[in-house]
Amino acid sequence: MKGLREKLNSSIIIAKTTTRLLSLKLTGLSISSALRLLKAVLSRALRASVFLFSMDDLFSSEDDDRLFDADYNPYARKRPLSSRLDRDEEDETLYEDANHQKLYLVPYRWWTEAQRSKADQIGGILYSVLTNDDNVDSEIVLDLRKEDNSGDREKAEEGVSGRAYALVNEALWLRTLKWHNDNTSERDAWNPFVADDQLQEVFPLQISLSFSPETSSLLVRISLKDNLIYHYMRACSIFSSQSELLQIWDFSGQTSQFVMNEIINGPGVSPGKPGKEILLKLHVHGFFVSTNATNENLAEQSRTENSFGKSGTKTYGSTDNRSSYLRLTGTPPSGSGYRGIGQLGLTGLENLGNTCFMNSAIQCLVHTPQIVDYFLGDYQKDINHENPLGMNGELALAFGELLRKLWAPGAMPVAPRMFKYKLAKYAPQFSGYNQHDSQEFLAFLLDGLHEDLNRVKCKPYIEAKDAEGRPDEEVAEEYWRNHLARNDSIIVDVCQGQYRSTLVCPACQKVSVTFDPFMYLTLPLPSTTMRTMTLTVISTDGSMLPTSFTVTVPKSAMLRDLIDTLSVACSLRNDETLLIAEIYRNKIFRLLDDPSDSLSLIRDEDTLVAYRLPKVSESYTLVVFLHEHQQEERPDGFCTMSSKLFGVPLVATIPDHSSESDIHEQFLKLLSPFLMPVEDVINDCDADKKVNTVNENSLMEDIVSPSVSDGAAVSDSGAENDSHLNDDFEFYFNGIKPLELKMNEPTQISRSMKKLDITVRWPDKMIEKYDTCLLSSLPEVFKQQLSTRPQESISLYKCLENFLQEEPLGPDDMWYCPSCKKPQQAKKKLDLWRLPEVLVIHLKRFSYSRFLKNKLETYVDFPIHDLNLSNYISHIDIQLPYCYQLYAISNHYGGMGGGHYTAFVDHGHGRWYEFDDNKVLPVSEDRIKTSAAYVLFYRRVRDA
Repeated sequence: MKGLREKLNSSIIIAKTTTRLLSLKLTGLSISSALRLLKAVLSRALRASVFLFSMDDLFSSEDDDRLFDADYNPYARKRPLSSRLDRDEEDETLYEDANHQKLYLVPYRWWTEAQRSKADQIGGILYSVLTNDDNVDSEIVLDLRKEDNSGDREKAEEGVSGRAYALVNEALWLRTLKWHNDNTSERDAWNPFVADDQLQEVFPLQISLSFSPETSSLLVRISLKDNLIYHYMRACSIFSSQSELLQIWDFSGQTSQFVMNEIINGPGVSPGKPGKEILLKLHVHGFFVSTNATNENLAEQSRTENSFGKSGTKTYGSTDNRSSYLRLTGTPPSGSGYRGIGQLGLTGLENLGNTCFMNSAIQCLVHTPQIVDYFLGDYQKDINHENPLGMNGELALAFGELLRKLWAPGAMPVAPRMFKYKLAKYAPQFSGYNQHDSQEFLAFLLDGLHEDLNRVKCKPYIEAKDAEGRPDEEVAEEYWRNHLARNDSIIVDVCQGQYRSTLVCPACQKVSVTFDPFMYLTLPLPSTTMRTMTLTVISTDGSMLPTSFTVTVPKSAMLRDLIDTLSVACSLRNDETLLIAEIYRNKIFRLLDDPSDSLSLIRDEDTLVAYRLPKVSESYTLVVFLHEHQQEERPDGFCTMSSKLFGVPLVATIPDHSSESDIHEQFLKLLSPFLMPVEDVINDCDADKKVNTVNENSLMEDIVSPSVSDGAAVSDSGAENDSHLNDDFEFYFNGIKPLELKMNEPTQISRSMKKLDITVRWPDKMIEKYDTCLLSSLPEVFKQQLSTRPQESISLYKCLENFLQEEPLGPDDMWYCPSCKKPQQAKKKLDLWRLPEVLVIHLKRFSYSRFLKNKLETYVDFPIHDLNLSNYISHIDIQLPYCYQLYAISNHYGGMGGGHYTAFVDHGHGRWYEFDDNKVLPVSEDRIKTSAAYVLFYRRVRDA
């Protein structure tokens, strides 16, 4: 089918070309343009029938693209590169590059060692190879003839000789290298840079390929003039004529395709004459062959050429001066070949400008074993071009190409420009060069890869059914089957788990149970689940001074939870209750009297007061006393008096039909704790009086009642002259026009009036007698500290317990109760039900509010080798282990305004490396636990 598809593609190209050539007379296209068009056609046809390596440089790809443009004008000015990058041709090039891979020649036994561990071994075609016996000093000719029994691999392998080689594409070669790398002995693993005599070199070899229709065989010519001397000598050692049969297995699937294209598209092929030759490049790997004395003349020639300053053989516009030097030990010059397989995967990523967040997440993902094996294989067959939720496969192709570059041996740091281009194309939030969150990027990448690789082409509609009292095991399995019916990809296979979500209505106790998939776990740190709040408690019976209390409550709690916690902290009596109010500009801005209100309505910069009120009947009225003081102002030299509020309002409850004198006496009772000792009256209120250190008994003993003439005398019997009291404080009803209260007259308080606001004007002499400074100091709910001390260590298990505990939904996340028929602030409980092979844990270090953004530097003590989740999963499957091992960490250093991302990766056998953009350095295991750990990657540990 593949050969037929290529045949159809070639036929379409030829048909299009014929049509364009016939229209040359009408369009007036010049002969030179026609020749260029013919070259472009041949370029497309040859690239479709590639056997061993790239044909892109045989003809100009730019001319190719332009000549196939229907609007092409040979006299028009060339378009800039930036505009060409935005065309669809660039997307097409990415697909061509993904399907067009380098091919490698490796020893057959070396390659099959890795394939024995694969359940689905790849089929291949066996060729017997005949070589020329003479004139090998200038050219080697290989005649490849297909064996009849090559389809039966097991039968064919019985006759495989010791001189058998495998022809594999780059993906299979990288997978094989990785398999050998993973199975390297632990003794050698600690030294990734192996000795020179153990190097597995890869060197390029240029060949001429043609098809002989007479013998139905492939002819391969290896010429000295097309290769460096060192490379040609190695080829002579590999393909020299020996008594044992030479065989080549093609596991790339390219030889049969090449033969088919040659038969269909090869013009001028006649019996007895080989077809056209194509100069190609082959990569040879895994041969430890030393040169012999018969080739010393070539070595001398190499040294002679370089002594005259000649450069190496030019290969596709590039030169390799280092490879032209020959060392008779058979070892390539330093830096000319790839180093040992121990370096696989130790390749950094260039920072394109604040892209460390992307580099950190990618390094963690490309070191996930299942992900690496998948993208080093034939993942293109799973590309879903029909998924409207996907990205036409472009993100998966770009990621696959990037992963292969990172796992290529001896690779230099990779600049992920094409990947970032594709990312920004479908996720504009990641365009530009601003810093982003690595976990947000990882979430988008995993979801995008899943949709691009979703094997379900047409998602069925499945209506979720209610549990209806069925067992959880049955309901969970049904939900999982429904999920797999619409989602089936490598991401689902590896990274997705399932948790049980339980909602309970607070009104009717309706219980709803669902089983939802998850890609990662976001674990809130204890500091992000709890909230520290500071409130000032003020008595309403004049028994004590205002006292501040700091309590800790859940962030998702309600006002009743705050009242309960504060009641315990301030030792509230059974006959008392707390009334919480928000103070703003020396007034009560609002009363928080609904116990079901969410604490999220309270901001950290708010100031709250809790008034200790007696539990009274509804016949009592709440009285709020506001403090006012007149001050002299002299704007422009004129003396004027202005009134200004100060201090915290005081609150009391009075019965209905109370007199004005009762209100006055109640106010003086509230002020009694603020009365200063006589010896301190002459001091300024701003002096350090340390009133808080004086206990209440000593304070009351030092209080001396002022004389009646002073106007502040308040005796316990209350037998004082009201006229003198009236001269001291002035009381006003709050209204459009304040009215002065008259003493000894009953105040008409209606039963419907539940709150009475009274403004008290303070004379100067009363300001001196009372400590008004205590009335003016009120702390905020939470004061952000510029520098905080390091917090204590918190276990990862504790974070998991906080994640799984029951909590009420927020006011913006109400649940519609099917029984109550209205939104309810239900209680939610999550339970782990099914765990994935790779468990990604996101530590929620960043907290966001309307006015504040904060990062928690909490040190989380996470296990490295033995994360055991058996005690945290609700459904136990005896066939699956619940023990995980850490293999990668995404770190964030710095604060909210900036910072830097790096990654720690376990490269096997406990060898940890730090990936800091383009720098890759070894790091000891005892240094990977830091307060910068942000995203943790665990893999399931199965019994051997």
